[in-house]
Amino acid sequence: MSAPQPGTWNADPAHFARPTRRDLIRVGWLGGLGLSLGGFLKMEAAARAAEPANKVEAKAKSVIHIYLQGGFAHMDSFDPKPDAPAEYRGILDTVATKLPGVRFSEHMAKTAAVADKLTVVRSMTHTEVDHSRGEHSMFTGYRPSPALTYPSMGSVTAQQLGVRNDMPPYIVVPTAGSQYLNSGYLSNQYGPFALGTDPGRPGFAVRDLALPRGVDDARFAARKEWKELVDDHFAKTEKDDQLAAMDSFYQRAYGMLNSPTVRDAFSLKNETEETKKLYGMAGLTGPLAFRNGGAARFLIARRLVEAGARFVTVTFGSWDTHAFHYNGIQTQMPVLDVALAGLVTDLDQRGLLDSTLIVVNSEFGRTPKVNAGGGRDHWPRVFSVVLAGGGIKRGQVYGSSDALAAEPTKNALGVEDYAHTLYHLLGIDAKKDLMSPGNRPQQIVMNGKVVKGLLA
Repeated sequence: MSAPQPGTWNADPAHFARPTRRDLIRVGWLGGLGLSLGGFLKMEAAARAAEPANKVEAKAKSVIHIYLQGGFAHMDSFDPKPDAPAEYRGILDTVATKLPGVRFSEHMAKTAAVADKLTVVRSMTHTEVDHSRGEHSMFTGYRPSPALTYPSMGSVTAQQLGVRNDMPPYIVVPTAGSQYLNSGYLSNQYGPFALGTDPGRPGFAVRDLALPRGVDDARFAARKEWKELVDDHFAKTEKDDQLAAMDSFYQRAYGMLNSPTVRDAFSLKNETEETKKLYGMAGLTGPLAFRNGGAARFLIARRLVEAGARFVTVTFGSWDTHAFHYNGIQTQMPVLDVALAGLVTDLDQRGLLDSTLIVVNSEFGRTPKVNAGGGRDHWPRVFSVVLAGGGIKRGQVYGSSDALAAEPTKNALGVEDYAHTLYHLLGIDAKKDLMSPGNRPQQIVMNGKVVKGLLA
């Protein structure tokens, strides 16, 4: 029988630990008071979950997570291999960065100019070649389990840190780009708030952030009072997560509707033309001027964390290029380049970069060798992620891949250590237990550690 894979539910010995003789004696004594063995174990699990976690000092007040959906090509962006054979290195030239001896793809020239503010990890690795399994690994810190869907980092952050300034703690822009960006086994109330539409579209407005036509403040207050009477009745007669979640959603919605600051955070109307140019939303000519709508997602993410959101996930692009790879990325990567560099620069100029953690990732990379259809396929064995701000060291490349961008050769970074480090920067102890269905305690992340080499 093979050993359990690290990071899965089956790998935690606590799930299979037998009660000790002392436990059974205690249960035998407590049985006289009507407490069963199952009740005793449930009580013990709840007590462990309630134990205070190790206090961690937060470096990051907020996270902006840029998800590059589909599998982002590391060798054509942050880890080019100009000396590799042509079928591996591809057709792109490289550009110098602000870091001596470090080069990026020609499509990432703007980001190369702010590389002194970044940590580029060239040694991210896991073993999942399927999109959904790779997403689960990268977004939760756990390899997939048939027994349980784990919560995303955004949902754990919402559950652990809560609401700030009436802003939803976890927001996805424009929608959740993966089913594993949701709350998993946690209550639905810790799921993401979705904008529902792309902020780059003309006339952009977030649904449900304004009162309906014909409903003034007085009428809205009256409706709220009637709803509270109904809610009070159901709360006294029903105990259900869906009811609790809905109550949480309504309370959050009331706070948002009553706050001009919150409503303003979801609008780009007050941004200057100069700022829009920084993100690539204005001032461009040629093909880029017609493909830059997605850049608005980066700008609104900055507005959301500035207003108090704790975790914002921006899904950008479609990078699953099994064929015609270079045609696919040339229409997207230059937009990403300008918007990402603009976000880093804007946060730094506003004094927000040191307290805002930027995370750029994908579910995996792409194959080192170009296939017969001119594409690159799925490749989780090594790929790149980019980190900046929020306690991350500025101006370094962490880890390395081999000459073909096929395997990690130095400081391989697994999903458990990666997740532990991000939680550490948020002031969350990743070894803390959360409660899953059946009152089973689950560590936020199991078997990982904080990677000191990534920290400032």
